[in-house]
Amino acid sequence: MRERSTPSSVEEAKSLLFDQLARAPRTRAQLQAFLRRKGIPEDVAQEALGRLSELGLVDDAAFAAAWVAERRRTRSLAPAALAAELRRRGVEADVIAEAVGSVGPEEIETTAVALLRRRAVATDGLPPEVRARRLLGMLARRGYPPDIASRAVRRVLGDLVDEAAAAVEGDITQDMIEPA
Repeated sequence: MRERSTPSSVEEAKSLLFDQLARAPRTRAQLQAFLRRKGIPEDVAQEALGRLSELGLVDDAAFAAAWVAERRRTRSLAPAALAAELRRRGVEADVIAEAVGSVGPEEIETTAVALLRRRAVATDGLPPEVRARRLLGMLARRGYPPDIASRAVRRVLGDLVDEAAAAVEGDITQDMIEPA
């Protein structure tokens, strides 16, 4: 028969959990590992985590949704990279699928293009093939699928070429208009 944990030990575990949650949001797996490192017995840890789950303070689905929104906004990560980060934090596969599944392909490509426009400046002056390779590598490291990454790079590099051509045409026109 399983022994009922003492209220003081559960309260101690809850206090430790509150301290962790006050610092940053955490997944259930992260909190469970933390309590294990602190030497809290498994039954006490489960009871404390259960109570905090009932209060809505430990909710992996809410954590995953917030994590995906924040990391997409601040790091421009693609769903594959987001899923890997959530797996490392101990979030279950079905919760991950729901959190990253809300991001559509158009939104992924739009994010990739916006990221490339910010980063393409660093590759100015390089040969086009080198620029394309570097920009593709950056998107790959952020988890973008190859087809979306290549379309986004072609689109951004094409836009940059068009802008440069328009600027040159504008300079030529200005030179022709202004007397020497």
